[in-house]
Amino acid sequence: MTFREINDKMVEATVLPGRRLFSQRGAMLAYRGEVSFTPSVQGGQGGLMSMIGRRVAGEATPLMSVEGSGTVFFGHGGHHVHVITLTGDTLYVEADRLLAFEGTLRQGTMFMGSQGGVMGLVRGQVTGQGLFTTTLQGQGAVAVMAHGGVFEIPITPQRPVHVDPQAYVAHHGDVRNRLSTALGWRDMVGRGSGEAFQLELSGSGTVYVQASEEKL
Repeated sequence: MTFREINDKMVEATVLPGRRLFSQRGAMLAYRGEVSFTPSVQGGQGGLMSMIGRRVAGEATPLMSVEGSGTVFFGHGGHHVHVITLTGDTLYVEADRLLAFEGTLRQGTMFMGSQGGVMGLVRGQVTGQGLFTTTLQGQGAVAVMAHGGVFEIPITPQRPVHVDPQAYVAHHGDVRNRLSTALGWRDMVGRGSGEAFQLELSGSGTVYVQASEEKL
């Protein structure tokens, strides 16, 4: 595996000749060997056109390309780090949660309204994630960031999962998502938890949830 978790807030990446990595700019903590870092306007395979929508919306996260031969240690802002391995499917994740990922993955941008129409747009506003989300598809590893650590919850056709939108980190698999309301009598009388919206994920896959409702 390209990424190895050193502790809960740092990963070690193996950089090999001809195998490029991408990371958030400023996420390099230390490195060994002959490694170069170059600002990048795209990430992954065929990323330039896919990033136009996000850049127009002002939601792009600056990336840097990492190449050469050696070892690089990544971390950012003291956030917890979690490594996800993709085996041909698609990971849906917010750009600001990406710490680093392998260049073998194809990066794209999905308009939030395409999943759930108007409710998809509402979800973007409720979560503070904006109108676009990042997709990474193919074979490779991704290191994502979160507050308070990450735990994985399997999603099955028989058991959909409801997640607090602020705690959502990413998901992959054949999963449909929609924003649902959880308004009850306690909310009506002002004694509710304040969690009036829930993100419902159904189908087959995995959702990654952080142990906090704090945004990055």
